[in-house]
Amino acid sequence: MPNRRVVLAARPAGKVQAGNFAIEEGPMPVPGDGQLLVENLYLSIDPGVRNLLGAETGYLPPVPIGAGLSGTVLGRVVETRHAGFSAGDLLVGRGTISLFSLITPDGLCWKIDPARVRPLHHALGLLGVPGLTAHVGLLDVARARPGETVLVSGGAGTVGSIAGQIALFKGCRAIGIAGGAEKCRRMVEEFGFDAAVDYRGRNVAELADAIGAACPGGVDVLFDNVGGRVLDAALARMNPGGRVAACGMISQYDGGPAPEMHNLFHIISKSLRIEGFLLFNFVERYPQALAELEAWVAAGEIRLPMDIGEGLEQAVPMFLKLFSGENRGKPIIRLGAAAALEA
Repeated sequence: MPNRRVVLAARPAGKVQAGNFAIEEGPMPVPGDGQLLVENLYLSIDPGVRNLLGAETGYLPPVPIGAGLSGTVLGRVVETRHAGFSAGDLLVGRGTISLFSLITPDGLCWKIDPARVRPLHHALGLLGVPGLTAHVGLLDVARARPGETVLVSGGAGTVGSIAGQIALFKGCRAIGIAGGAEKCRRMVEEFGFDAAVDYRGRNVAELADAIGAACPGGVDVLFDNVGGRVLDAALARMNPGGRVAACGMISQYDGGPAPEMHNLFHIISKSLRIEGFLLFNFVERYPQALAELEAWVAAGEIRLPMDIGEGLEQAVPMFLKLFSGENRGKPIIRLGAAAALEA
């Protein structure tokens, strides 16, 4: 049986384009020792994959030309050569944007109990990497405390919207930054943020003034998904001893020059702590974080809209929407195997 997958056809020169990708048919992958062959049910479409498409990357090697795109998948084990998994197990893991994945279990791989995760695609959202990232980043890295003001850049996005809601649950004031009136409306009306700041059409000084108006007592914690001028403006409004959890820098993922920063001296003058983090460095925190997230989901207290595309052909269009600002909710792809399982 052949495997269909999205491959990198050409490295992006500047902004990513549909022509950088192709869908190819190839042989079924064969698991080696310690690996799993997984039939993908759902595919997570994530902006961080953009970092792997250049000739050089940071913490993971770049995707070779002609190779399949990596991504988080929710799937069913078809064949196992790993003692911790059996055929038929459902799991989340790092696979490929394809019908079948080879997965080597690591800190971003865990089994899914379908009796506890309903609907199943929650395992790629609230009860998956986005939910865990928001929980760990806000509470372990930034150490947000009740009564503090938490500013979330990219607050209408997947991780940002969850982080803002967790801040509210923990007794903080939550302010979100996003681009456009509609996203600002959603942050307040759908996710419950106390206020929203629109970055569009504002330079660094103007954005800093807008943040100051929304946060008259200053900012204690910045949960940053954007970087660039949004980070630069926020630094000017941080309180002494403030903390920044650097989760992502989507403003710099898709080409363009590095930003000119104006407010970096505030890191020194205000004794700020800026810490970047990767989720798989917090494996020991997963059980406690998931238990709290599950309780909020069961009580209907936390929400994350999902943008679900049907079929592998929708993977590239949905990926491109992440960088045009058109996405509304966590983008995932549902494959035919998921429909059969959930019927």
